[in-house]
Amino acid sequence: MRATKEYRLSMTQEAQKIVDQLTLEQKVWLMSGNIDIVKMTPELMAQMAEEMSGEENHYNVTPYAAGGLEEFNLPPMLFADGPRGVVCGNWQSTCFPVSMARGATFDTELEERVGHCIGREVRAFGGNLFAGVCINMPYNPGWGRSQETYGEETYQIGQMGAALVRGVQDEDIMACVKHYAFNDMENARFKCSVTCDQRTEQEVYLPHFKDCIDAGAASVMSAYNRYNGVHCGHHNYLLRQVLKKEWDFDGFVMSDFCWGVRDTVEAANGGQDMEMMWTQYFGDRLVKAVQDGFVPQERIDEAALRIVRTILAFDKDHKEYDMSVVGCPEHIAVAKEAAEKGITLIKNENVLPLHRSETKKIALIGKLADTAVIGDHGSSWVRPPYVVSPKEGLEKANEGCQVIFHDGGDIESAKKLASDADAVIFVVGYDHDDEGEFISENEAENYTGSMGGDRKVSLGLHEEDIELIKQVGPVNEKSTVVLVGGNMIMMTEWYDCVNSIIMAYYPGMEGGTALAEIIYGDVNPSGKLPYVVPYSEDDLPHVDWEATDQYYEYYHGYTRLEKNGVKPLVPYGFGLSYTTFEVTAPKAWVENDTLKATAKVKNAGALDGDEVVQLYVGFENSAVDRPVKQLRGFKRVSLKAGEEKEVEICTPVEKLKWYNPIYREWQLENMEYSVYVGTSAAREDLQKTAIRL
Repeated sequence: MRATKEYRLSMTQEAQKIVDQLTLEQKVWLMSGNIDIVKMTPELMAQMAEEMSGEENHYNVTPYAAGGLEEFNLPPMLFADGPRGVVCGNWQSTCFPVSMARGATFDTELEERVGHCIGREVRAFGGNLFAGVCINMPYNPGWGRSQETYGEETYQIGQMGAALVRGVQDEDIMACVKHYAFNDMENARFKCSVTCDQRTEQEVYLPHFKDCIDAGAASVMSAYNRYNGVHCGHHNYLLRQVLKKEWDFDGFVMSDFCWGVRDTVEAANGGQDMEMMWTQYFGDRLVKAVQDGFVPQERIDEAALRIVRTILAFDKDHKEYDMSVVGCPEHIAVAKEAAEKGITLIKNENVLPLHRSETKKIALIGKLADTAVIGDHGSSWVRPPYVVSPKEGLEKANEGCQVIFHDGGDIESAKKLASDADAVIFVVGYDHDDEGEFISENEAENYTGSMGGDRKVSLGLHEEDIELIKQVGPVNEKSTVVLVGGNMIMMTEWYDCVNSIIMAYYPGMEGGTALAEIIYGDVNPSGKLPYVVPYSEDDLPHVDWEATDQYYEYYHGYTRLEKNGVKPLVPYGFGLSYTTFEVTAPKAWVENDTLKATAKVKNAGALDGDEVVQLYVGFENSAVDRPVKQLRGFKRVSLKAGEEKEVEICTPVEKLKWYNPIYREWQLENMEYSVYVGTSAAREDLQKTAIRL
């Protein structure tokens, strides 16, 4: 109920009564994080930095408060971070696979359940807002925080983000969508100004945010970076014009922490409602700006009303949860299911699944094989009670098999081990040192968190891992590479050196268990890549990761390769199974402003399995420059061996429009549209029909 906009707006009158009684100082207090900048001495800053890097007093160990007025029985906003679970607590929270791994499930129903679990744990820690709906879209997969989002495709990101919003808010927890907008570079996030044309803005970088607003998101976090020269936390066009006016957003906007507001007047007039996490530019400075006439009183009244109304809607007669829900078996089971459904089989030439009766010795090679790798160590760092490593998962899955770990440092000994083993499994890729949240010493010299940042050197594996696979992979025909990382990893150099490849992403606390289940066939793999894998990095947009100005082109990812006629190494939406699926008899029609498509999907193999049926719409008849085709729908379907079902996928006709920058409006072309239904973006994996609109 509280997730709906209608319910929140029904609280307007009650909220207005409270706001009408408040002084200017009290209204501004609601707009400010509850730490005063006057108290932020160098000594206290150093102490906080030490606490944030420690295990008992790390970042967001308890919810961060903003506002709240006891005399009006108005609780504060209580912030809990973390796209892969709740950051609060010490070695308690459920650690789900990172968002990119959950994006690979293409399962919105499962993502809603993840949201329910997270919402319950936020409440148990005393919070009322979850700031983990991260839906920025990677312009280039080298972006260090790619792991926090769902993929490269705006439609898929929007659908998955909206599902998380619904799940979290069904538990009476405010969902905060971030980072609005164009936040796709980590190292330069404090200084870079992103520029793009208006079609790119409207069609590529904003639709997924609107999807989450339409799903009822209660809060939005503005970004650190600038857009067209203006800080996103001050941006009148993004915050007031697009978000609040055009999208009719009824909630409140908060700044990204500490450096998200840089000017009192510009931020307040530009649409910023709340400065987090401590008060630097709001507080007394904002009071004075209003008194001196630089910020209209109406602007403060509006922000206060948005904040009070939203908090009342979510924090009035709310459910109470005790700590028994945190890291409970039910939530851990959902985390495991997400890992099972997200882990993606990319290549398999008669290697997997392994048979327990035939597998007595496994050579497990690579330093990540015996490591608990769950993602970066920045603001999304969840601390679960345990993490199952690949080694632990494989040992438990087949107690009759000897799993011999080798860190890969000595290639000759690794070769000998591989030649004597029944199967070889390499576990290679990245950890928090390679990618993730980054804060430079110039911006925060006392902060000692993650220094991962963007992948500036290469989108491929480390050179030593490439050499390891090239030399050791061919030694054993049953060789599998398991990739660990937050986004696309280049494979061209070593792709032919092994017979099987799995993308594990950062699979969460039960990742080792899920990986072993897939390797032994207890679980039939069903993940689909939420990005394209090119043969060459040159096929992707160029990014200067230290730039002060970066231009975003209209095309990126799979749409860029298709437009340029470049065949990828692995297409978008691709993922293998241990069974085979056939898609036939596609049909498409429009009904009540909705494009509907059906197709018959048959499991033609001998094993039960899941398939993700994907709907693409082609624009080859367009009079304007448009992608060859774009994903506009998907549905996960479970089929028994030999079973056939008719699957229906729907998408609003609105999603077929293009944005005309001359008239500043969305327009639907009168033409024939191709409709493709299949199992990946590759043309050979799709069946085609057409409609005319």
